[in-house]
Parts: sequence; C-alpha cells; structure tokens
Amino acid sequence: MLHSKKFWIAVLAFLLLIAIPQCSGGTKSDTQPTAEASASSSSPESSEPTDTASSSTPAPADTDTATTDAAPAPENTAAAASGDAAQGTLATTVLDALPVKGRAPKTGYSRDQFGQAWSDVDHNGCDTRNDILKRDMTNVTFKSGTHDCVVLTGTLDDPYTGTTIQFQRGQGTSTAVQIDHVVALSDAWQTGAQQLSSDQRLQLANDPYNLLAVDGPANEQKSDSDAASWLPSNTAFRCEYVARQIGVKSKYSLWVTQGEKSAMQTVLSSCPTQTVPTDGGVSQGAKVATAAAAQNSTAQASSGSGSGSNSGAAAAQQPAQTADSGSSDVYYGSCSDVRAAGKAPLYAGQPGYRSGLDRDHDGVACEAKK
Repeated sequence: MLHSKKFWIAVLAFLLLIAIPQCSGGTKSDTQPTAEASASSSSPESSEPTDTASSSTPAPADTDTATTDAAPAPENTAAAASGDAAQGTLATTVLDALPVKGRAPKTGYSRDQFGQAWSDVDHNGCDTRNDILKRDMTNVTFKSGTHDCVVLTGTLDDPYTGTTIQFQRGQGTSTAVQIDHVVALSDAWQTGAQQLSSDQRLQLANDPYNLLAVDGPANEQKSDSDAASWLPSNTAFRCEYVARQIGVKSKYSLWVTQGEKSAMQTVLSSCPTQTVPTDGGVSQGAKVATAAAAQNSTAQASSGSGSGSNSGAAAAQQPAQTADSGSSDVYYGSCSDVRAAGKAPLYAGQPGYRSGLDRDHDGVACEAKK
C-alpha cells in the first residue's frame, strides 16, 4: 500500500514537472501566432500601395503619393499644352509652346498625301465639303434624295472678307464659296505633317476644326500661305484666325517658322485674351463682327455694282470657267475611272474635272449615289 502511494506521488510529481514548463511556454506559443498573423496580414498591404495609403500608412506615405501625383503638374501647364488640351487656353501661351523651325522641303508633297479629297471620315453618309457648308451657312436648302447632305443654296457671312455671299450650287457658282484649310495642307506638309501617318494626314485634311466655308476668291488668294504672308482682309476675324491656326498646329504636333510666329504675335498683341477655339466653325463673337462688317460692305456697294454677295459670285466664276483647261494634265474618261483612282467626287477646279463628267452641271462630278 505504501509502495502504491509512493508510486502515485511520483507520477503526480512527474506530471507537475511536465506541466510547469508547458504552462510557461504556452504564453510564447499563444503570442507567436499573433505576431506571425500580424506579419502576414501586413504583407499584402505592402505590395498594394493603394491599400497601404488608404488604411495603415500614416502621413509620410500620403506625402509621397501626393508628390508623385503632383510631379506631372508642370507638364500640364499651358506652356506645354498640346492637342485638344490646348483648346480654350490663351493663344499666346500655346503659341509659345510650339516648336520654331525652318520650313522642311516641299519635296514629295501632293494633295494625295492627305487622302481622298473631302472624304466621309465621320461616316455620316455625307462628304466633308457638304458637312462644312451645312455647318457654316444659314438658310440652307438641300438636293432632294440626298438625306439633307448635298447643299443647294445657303447664306454665308464670310469671315475672311466680312461680306455676305448667297451660295447657289452650280457649275458657274459653286466656287463662290469654298472650303479652306485654315492651316493649308502644303504648309502643314512643310512644318511637320511629313512625319504623320497617312491616317493622321487624312484626319487633318478633313478635320472640321481646320476647315471653314469662306469666300472663294479670298481662299484662292491665300493659297498655301501662312500667317506671315496672308491674313484675312476682315481685321475683326484675324485674332480668331491665327488662334485657330495655333490650335491646329498644336493638335497635330506641327511647328511654326520664326516669321509665322512673329506675325501671329503681332496679331495677338491686339487681343491678349484670345483663346484657342474649342470647336469647329466661327465663334459667335466673330459672327457678330462679321455680320456688322457685311452690313457696312453692302451699304457701301449699294450705290455701285450691287451687293457684296453678287460681286463675290461674279469674281468666283472665272476659276469655274477655266476649270476644264486648267486640269488638262489629268484626264478621266468616265466616272468609273475617277472612282478607280480614288478621286470621286471631283469639284470644279480640281485636276481632272470636266463638264462631261458633271451630268447635272452643279460643279460636282461623279458624286456618290444616294
């Protein structure tokens, strides 16, 4: 019996010896998983800066994030404005951001480098020329069966001359109103467009932002001039004119020559708050000024040869009358040949146009069938 008691006492002592270390080690065992859990829970946050910044990282991490976000800010200033971002910015500021270089050689330039003339790039079923006529004129009427595409008549308050032109589609009258590339394609070719892709050049040639319906003779007088060699006779429109040129050159990463920049600066010195236009067409302010100029022009002409619109149409007839002979170096036997060459439609005055291709004698040959 005594032996049995000693045995159980020994067993109890042995168990106590084992239990005491286990109790003291149990604290370490309990705390260790906590530390490991803490470490593992913080690891994903350290690999995801967004979570870290928003939850556990204090002010220093926020400061770093703010610094990173703020770094591009100087590049977003107007001094570096380019493309659509330049629109609405002071024209003088955007002008200062444009590169200044000499003209590149005109070698290799042709209208074909900018794609088919007056393409339907926006796929609205109407060519660019008629889109711009419709946008810039009032009292517009359309050729039946063309889904309000082909413009027959309209009234243009011409921004270049400050006169009012009554447009009537026809072989002898269509050229009274022409569509001008504000930055001429030849000028664009010599100031950076050679580096653009063919798709970008097609877009430039048909971009409503670079197009205005204007007096035909004024457009022909301008030709491919830049601001250093030609400005609209309507002085009320000059600020907006050069501002749009600046906007186009910024949008398509073109440069200006030193003479061109100086001419633009001279114009803008009279209108330091002029901004780069935000969309195509003439601004409302310029329309008001042009309408006023047109009224003065009409009043002055009323005692002479008639209204400005009649004289404008008469002056525009000469290019139309010489269109056939002027394009004798290009000849198309039929409209099928024109379309195969990718030149349809042909407008009076363009190479290859002749009255034999213009069945309805409206100044436009080989029109797409509607």
